[in-house]
Amino acid sequence: MEQTKMYQVSTIHALSMGYSKTVIDVSELLAHGNTGLGTFRNMDGEMIVADGHCYRADEKGNVTEADGSMGVPFSSVAFLEKSGGISIGEMKDIEALKTYLTAEIEGAFGLNSMHIVRIDGRFRSLSARSERPCRTDHTSLSDLMDVIQNEFRFEDISGTLVCIYYPDYMDGLNAAGWHLHFVSEDRLKGGHVMGLEMLDGTVYITKINSIEVRLPDEPAFDTYSLKNASADEIKKIEQGSK
Repeated sequence: MEQTKMYQVSTIHALSMGYSKTVIDVSELLAHGNTGLGTFRNMDGEMIVADGHCYRADEKGNVTEADGSMGVPFSSVAFLEKSGGISIGEMKDIEALKTYLTAEIEGAFGLNSMHIVRIDGRFRSLSARSERPCRTDHTSLSDLMDVIQNEFRFEDISGTLVCIYYPDYMDGLNAAGWHLHFVSEDRLKGGHVMGLEMLDGTVYITKINSIEVRLPDEPAFDTYSLKNASADEIKKIEQGSK
Protein backbone atom coordinates (compact mmCIF):
# COMPACT_ATOMS: atom_id res chain seq x y z
CA MET A 1 0.00 0.00 0.00
CA GLU A 2 1.27 3.46 -0.89
CA GLN A 3 1.95 5.54 2.20
CA THR A 4 -0.16 8.66 2.68
CA LYS A 5 0.99 10.73 5.62
CA MET A 6 -0.69 13.29 7.84
CA TYR A 7 1.75 15.89 9.12
CA GLN A 8 0.56 17.40 12.37
CA VAL A 9 2.05 20.34 14.23
CA SER A 10 1.65 20.03 18.03
CA THR A 11 -1.57 18.62 19.56
CA ILE A 12 -5.10 19.79 20.26
CA HIS A 13 -4.44 19.33 23.98
CA ALA A 14 -1.51 21.74 23.80
CA LEU A 15 -3.55 24.30 21.87
CA SER A 16 -6.49 24.00 24.26
CA MET A 17 -4.18 24.68 27.21
CA GLY A 18 -2.93 27.86 25.58
CA TYR A 19 0.20 26.80 23.72
CA SER A 20 -0.07 28.99 20.61
CA LYS A 21 3.61 29.78 20.06
CA THR A 22 5.40 29.18 16.79
CA VAL A 23 6.48 25.57 16.24
CA ILE A 24 7.33 25.88 12.53
CA ASP A 25 6.61 28.50 9.87
CA VAL A 26 4.21 28.35 6.93
CA SER A 27 6.96 27.62 4.39
CA GLU A 28 8.02 24.49 6.26
CA LEU A 29 4.40 23.41 6.73
CA LEU A 30 3.71 23.54 2.99
CA ALA A 31 6.59 21.16 2.34
CA HIS A 32 4.49 18.49 4.07
CA GLY A 33 1.08 18.91 2.41
CA ASN A 34 -1.05 20.76 -0.11
CA THR A 35 -4.33 20.54 1.83
CA GLY A 36 -5.17 21.07 5.47
CA LEU A 37 -6.15 23.42 8.26
CA GLY A 38 -4.93 24.93 11.51
CA THR A 39 -4.23 28.31 13.07
CA PHE A 40 -1.44 30.85 13.40
CA ARG A 41 0.79 32.15 16.20
CA ASN A 42 -1.25 33.65 19.06
CA MET A 43 -4.47 32.37 17.44
CA ASP A 44 -4.18 35.01 14.74
CA GLY A 45 -6.97 33.73 12.51
CA GLU A 46 -8.03 30.42 10.97
CA MET A 47 -5.82 28.56 8.49
CA ILE A 48 -6.98 26.97 5.26
CA VAL A 49 -4.46 25.13 3.07
CA ALA A 50 -5.69 24.41 -0.46
CA ASP A 51 -3.86 23.79 -3.74
CA GLY A 52 -0.55 24.15 -1.95
CA HIS A 53 -1.33 27.68 -0.73
CA CYS A 54 -1.85 28.71 2.88
CA TYR A 55 -4.64 31.21 3.57
CA ARG A 56 -5.47 33.16 6.71
CA ALA A 57 -9.06 34.13 7.56
CA ASP A 58 -9.13 37.08 9.97
CA GLU A 59 -11.73 37.83 12.65
CA LYS A 60 -14.08 39.33 10.02
CA GLY A 61 -13.81 36.41 7.62
CA ASN A 62 -11.54 38.23 5.18
CA VAL A 63 -8.89 35.99 3.62
CA THR A 64 -5.34 36.76 2.54
CA GLU A 65 -2.52 34.42 1.57
CA ALA A 66 -0.25 33.82 4.54
CA ASP A 67 3.37 34.87 4.33
CA GLY A 68 5.82 31.99 4.47
CA SER A 69 7.39 33.37 7.64
CA MET A 70 4.16 33.31 9.65
CA GLY A 71 4.32 31.09 12.74
CA VAL A 72 2.27 27.89 13.02
CA PRO A 73 1.41 26.51 16.50
CA PHE A 74 -1.11 23.88 15.36
CA SER A 75 -2.02 22.36 12.00
CA SER A 76 -2.75 19.17 10.08
CA VAL A 77 -1.80 18.86 6.41
CA ALA A 78 -1.41 16.09 3.84
CA PHE A 79 -1.05 15.70 0.10
CA LEU A 80 -4.51 15.25 -1.42
CA GLU A 81 -4.90 14.02 -4.98
CA LYS A 82 -7.70 15.90 -6.73
CA SER A 83 -8.92 12.96 -8.78
CA GLY A 84 -11.88 10.60 -8.73
CA GLY A 85 -14.30 13.22 -7.45
CA ILE A 86 -17.77 12.23 -6.21
CA SER A 87 -20.68 14.49 -7.14
CA ILE A 88 -23.11 15.20 -4.31
CA GLY A 89 -26.36 17.08 -4.10
CA GLU A 90 -28.02 19.26 -1.50
CA MET A 91 -26.97 19.02 2.15
CA LYS A 92 -29.44 20.79 4.42
CA ASP A 93 -26.96 21.40 7.23
CA ILE A 94 -23.48 20.58 8.49
CA GLU A 95 -24.66 17.49 10.35
CA ALA A 96 -26.12 16.05 7.14
CA LEU A 97 -22.76 16.61 5.42
CA LYS A 98 -20.82 15.00 8.28
CA THR A 99 -23.20 12.02 8.22
CA TYR A 100 -22.64 11.64 4.48
CA LEU A 101 -18.85 11.82 4.85
CA THR A 102 -18.86 9.33 7.71
CA ALA A 103 -20.93 6.91 5.64
CA GLU A 104 -18.47 7.24 2.76
CA ILE A 105 -15.43 6.37 4.85
CA GLU A 106 -17.32 3.64 6.72
CA GLY A 107 -18.24 2.06 3.41
CA ALA A 108 -14.54 1.94 2.57
CA PHE A 109 -13.73 0.42 6.00
CA GLY A 110 -12.02 3.60 7.13
CA LEU A 111 -13.52 4.64 10.47
CA ASN A 112 -10.28 3.84 12.32
CA SER A 113 -8.15 5.79 9.86
CA MET A 114 -7.51 9.48 9.34
CA HIS A 115 -8.92 11.18 6.25
CA ILE A 116 -8.46 14.47 4.50
CA VAL A 117 -11.30 15.66 2.26
CA ARG A 118 -11.77 18.52 -0.15
CA ILE A 119 -15.24 19.61 -1.29
CA ASP A 120 -15.66 22.17 -4.06
CA GLY A 121 -19.22 23.35 -3.77
CA ARG A 122 -21.97 25.94 -3.96
CA PHE A 123 -23.60 27.06 -0.74
CA ARG A 124 -26.89 28.78 -0.08
CA SER A 125 -25.43 29.88 3.25
CA LEU A 126 -22.39 29.18 5.36
CA SER A 127 -21.67 30.33 8.91
CA ALA A 128 -18.10 30.47 10.14
CA ARG A 129 -15.84 31.97 12.76
CA SER A 130 -12.32 33.22 13.24
CA GLU A 131 -10.32 34.93 15.98
CA ARG A 132 -8.32 38.03 16.63
CA PRO A 133 -4.78 37.49 17.93
CA CYS A 134 -4.29 37.03 21.64
CA ARG A 135 -1.39 35.76 23.74
CA THR A 136 -2.72 32.60 25.31
CA ASP A 137 0.21 31.29 27.37
CA HIS A 138 -1.04 28.88 30.05
CA THR A 139 -4.61 30.16 29.62
CA SER A 140 -7.27 27.67 28.62
CA LEU A 141 -8.35 28.57 25.12
CA SER A 142 -11.96 27.69 25.90
CA ASP A 143 -11.96 30.51 28.49
CA LEU A 144 -10.91 33.00 25.80
CA MET A 145 -13.28 32.03 22.99
CA ASP A 146 -16.02 34.46 24.05
CA VAL A 147 -13.48 37.29 23.90
CA ILE A 148 -11.35 36.55 20.83
CA GLN A 149 -13.71 34.84 18.39
CA ASN A 150 -16.12 36.41 15.96
CA GLU A 151 -18.83 34.65 13.95
CA PHE A 152 -20.05 35.67 10.50
CA ARG A 153 -22.25 34.37 7.70
CA PHE A 154 -21.86 34.11 3.93
CA GLU A 155 -24.79 33.88 1.51
CA ASP A 156 -24.86 32.41 -2.03
CA ILE A 157 -21.16 31.62 -2.11
CA SER A 158 -18.98 29.07 -3.89
CA GLY A 159 -15.72 27.74 -2.58
CA THR A 160 -13.72 24.93 -1.04
CA LEU A 161 -14.28 23.04 2.20
CA VAL A 162 -11.23 21.39 3.70
CA CYS A 163 -12.35 18.59 6.04
CA ILE A 164 -10.17 16.50 8.32
CA TYR A 165 -11.29 13.37 10.14
CA TYR A 166 -9.56 11.81 13.15
CA PRO A 167 -10.97 8.61 14.71
CA ASP A 168 -12.18 8.60 18.32
CA TYR A 169 -9.14 6.80 19.71
CA MET A 170 -6.91 9.70 18.54
CA ASP A 171 -8.87 12.26 20.56
CA GLY A 172 -6.34 14.48 22.30
CA LEU A 173 -3.90 14.35 19.45
CA ASN A 174 -6.56 16.14 17.45
CA ALA A 175 -10.29 16.66 17.88
CA ALA A 176 -12.11 13.42 17.10
CA GLY A 177 -14.53 13.43 14.20
CA TRP A 178 -14.87 16.01 11.44
CA HIS A 179 -13.25 19.46 11.45
CA LEU A 180 -14.13 21.83 8.55
CA HIS A 181 -12.62 25.07 7.26
CA PHE A 182 -13.75 27.06 4.22
CA VAL A 183 -12.20 29.39 1.65
CA SER A 184 -14.26 31.04 -1.08
CA GLU A 185 -13.64 30.41 -4.77
CA ASP A 186 -12.07 33.86 -5.15
CA ARG A 187 -9.95 33.20 -2.02
CA LEU A 188 -11.26 36.34 -0.31
CA LYS A 189 -13.58 34.92 2.37
CA GLY A 190 -13.37 32.02 4.79
CA GLY A 191 -13.04 30.63 8.30
CA HIS A 192 -13.77 27.71 10.62
CA VAL A 193 -17.15 26.29 9.55
CA MET A 194 -19.95 26.23 12.13
CA GLY A 195 -22.91 25.59 9.86
CA LEU A 196 -23.87 25.40 6.20
CA GLU A 197 -26.55 24.72 3.63
CA MET A 198 -24.95 23.26 0.51
CA LEU A 199 -26.56 23.17 -2.91
CA ASP A 200 -24.14 20.74 -4.56
CA GLY A 201 -20.47 19.88 -4.78
CA THR A 202 -17.67 17.54 -5.71
CA VAL A 203 -15.93 15.51 -2.99
CA TYR A 204 -12.33 14.28 -3.03
CA ILE A 205 -11.29 11.88 -0.25
CA THR A 206 -7.79 10.74 0.69
CA LYS A 207 -7.33 8.04 3.32
CA ILE A 208 -4.32 8.53 5.58
CA ASN A 209 -2.32 5.55 6.88
CA SER A 210 0.59 7.31 8.56
CA ILE A 211 1.16 10.30 10.79
CA GLU A 212 4.14 12.45 11.75
CA VAL A 213 3.72 14.74 14.76
CA ARG A 214 6.01 17.74 15.12
CA LEU A 215 6.09 18.72 18.80
CA PRO A 216 7.41 22.07 20.06
CA ASP A 217 11.06 21.87 20.99
CA GLU A 218 11.31 24.83 23.36
CA PRO A 219 11.55 24.08 27.13
CA ALA A 220 8.36 26.04 27.87
CA PHE A 221 6.29 23.33 26.16
CA ASP A 222 7.18 20.92 28.95
CA THR A 223 5.61 23.21 31.55
CA TYR A 224 2.10 22.61 30.19
CA SER A 225 -0.09 20.02 31.93
CA LEU A 226 -1.64 18.62 28.80
CA LYS A 227 -3.53 15.85 30.59
CA ASN A 228 -5.66 18.57 32.21
CA ALA A 229 -7.29 19.44 28.89
CA SER A 230 -10.86 18.18 29.10
CA ALA A 231 -13.09 16.80 26.36
CA ASP A 232 -15.55 19.64 27.03
CA GLU A 233 -12.84 22.24 26.47
CA ILE A 234 -11.82 20.68 23.19
CA LYS A 235 -15.46 20.50 22.08
CA LYS A 236 -15.90 24.19 22.94
CA ILE A 237 -12.85 25.11 20.88
CA GLU A 238 -14.06 23.04 17.94
CA GLN A 239 -17.74 24.02 18.02
CA GLY A 240 -17.44 27.55 19.39
CA SER A 241 -18.71 29.16 22.54
CA LYS A 242 -21.79 30.97 21.26
